[in-house]
Amino acid sequence: MLHPGQTFEGYTVEDVLGHGGCASVFRAYARGDPHEVVALKVLADDHPGPAESTRIQREFDFAQRLSHPHVVSVYRRGDGWLTMQLVDGGTAAALERLDDRLTAMQQIAEALDYVHWCGIVHCDVKPSNVLVYKDFSQGGAVLTDFGVAHSVAEDRTRPPQPLLASLPYLAPEMLRGRAPAAATDEYALACTTLELVTGSPPFAAATPAALAAAQLYDPPPYLSRTFGWLPRGFDGVIGKALAKDPELRYPTCAEFVAAVVRVFRH
Repeated sequence: MLHPGQTFEGYTVEDVLGHGGCASVFRAYARGDPHEVVALKVLADDHPGPAESTRIQREFDFAQRLSHPHVVSVYRRGDGWLTMQLVDGGTAAALERLDDRLTAMQQIAEALDYVHWCGIVHCDVKPSNVLVYKDFSQGGAVLTDFGVAHSVAEDRTRPPQPLLASLPYLAPEMLRGRAPAAATDEYALACTTLELVTGSPPFAAATPAALAAAQLYDPPPYLSRTFGWLPRGFDGVIGKALAKDPELRYPTCAEFVAAVVRVFRH
């Protein structure tokens, strides 16, 4: 693993920002220009295989197609690494005020609708992939990690791919082997919103198989019964976005989050 002070592909590492399942992310600057600060993502030494390399390449290729203030910008890539926009405030869970968390979800919903308009499905929307700036009022939230994203056009011509998304946020249709669509991301956004509001995603289970069964068959929870401060209307909004049938969800991510905001702010 890289350490502060080391150089890598023309960048000098300043600090470790975090570790994921197969990669680490560092704060780094371009050698000779300390003002060009980036997030440097590098595959771990024990994950140099083709699957991981393909994922990081896909992450770069999909993000490079996009240009939106709340979608991460990527800059350079090489074999097993990439550089991207540095977002310095951690994940959306670091936001202390519920109002800020709802604002972050509005921004991510706008980003997802744009991504869908571009013919891409993110497929891994979850709290850890929503980063925020320390000065949230200025920078807001940013959607990251397109490593398992899908192109809608490509999905029409290729066989179903293995599930790589995170199970607590995985839509039922994906578990049934259907190709991902915009409604798939909306389901994950609903799980993410629920977690940012209450502290937990909608379903919990002791084993992956039980969690998959809950995603497939259990009704959305009525959380206003558990959290007395939650507006009753929240249950209905979340229930629609978590519908087992994707056709019954909101037409867009922005419409879903707008409905959430209405029940809290009116």
